[in-house]
Amino acid sequence: MNIVVGIPACAKSFDDLPAYVASASYAEALMGAAGALPVLLPPVGAEMLHMLDRLDGLLLSGSPSNVEPRLYGVDEDLTPDAHDPRRDATTLPLLRAAIARGMPVLAICRGIQELNVAFGGTLSQRVQEVPGRLDHRWGEAERTPEYWFRPQHTVSVTGQLARIVGAGKIAVNSLHQQAIDRPGEGLAVEAIAPDGTIEAVRVANAPGWAFGVQWHPEWNCQTDAASSAIFRAFGDACRTYAAGLRRAA
Repeated sequence: MNIVVGIPACAKSFDDLPAYVASASYAEALMGAAGALPVLLPPVGAEMLHMLDRLDGLLLSGSPSNVEPRLYGVDEDLTPDAHDPRRDATTLPLLRAAIARGMPVLAICRGIQELNVAFGGTLSQRVQEVPGRLDHRWGEAERTPEYWFRPQHTVSVTGQLARIVGAGKIAVNSLHQQAIDRPGEGLAVEAIAPDGTIEAVRVANAPGWAFGVQWHPEWNCQTDAASSAIFRAFGDACRTYAAGLRRAA
């Protein structure tokens, strides 16, 4: 069965030309590990809600941009030059609507932050400045993807996510400045870094499969067992969702 997963794009500009983009690594992970066909969703706001009828799953990707703090009730903006309001206006309604209908959702890096905001949670805008926290940014020692996406720390995994990855502790990469502060309503924390940073959540009352992770399992999902397991579980959930829709039709 061919399943189709939507990836909301970021709004970018290259040489003053507007573009909608997402890293190729997400599409490659969906095709290689989840058995899904990826479709890029332009960040054009709530109009994208109509696309949910044509999708079997939703993947929220990482991005250098941050969710605007006003969307979670904070006036002080510590990263005013790192926003993507078009993506915010698209992903937040998409998340709520997809989860409400039981569509499987996998939210990665910026995606877990969007998931948290969509359910009323708040974010730490500069987690490295929170007392007792690690610096979770990618670092500048080398300017290669292999360096940026290397494993940097372990996370303690619990709940359904622990059953998916088959372990209570895994090593993950770390490329983020912002992180969950107060979890949104109905989100169950299922992974924590050694410094207490929330690294994964599950939408506990969702009618379908809905997880968010702060790290990037798409980068090494063909070689890392835990990353591969997450994408396989997401693909299986999408196939189950699609089969249910076909039976109902």
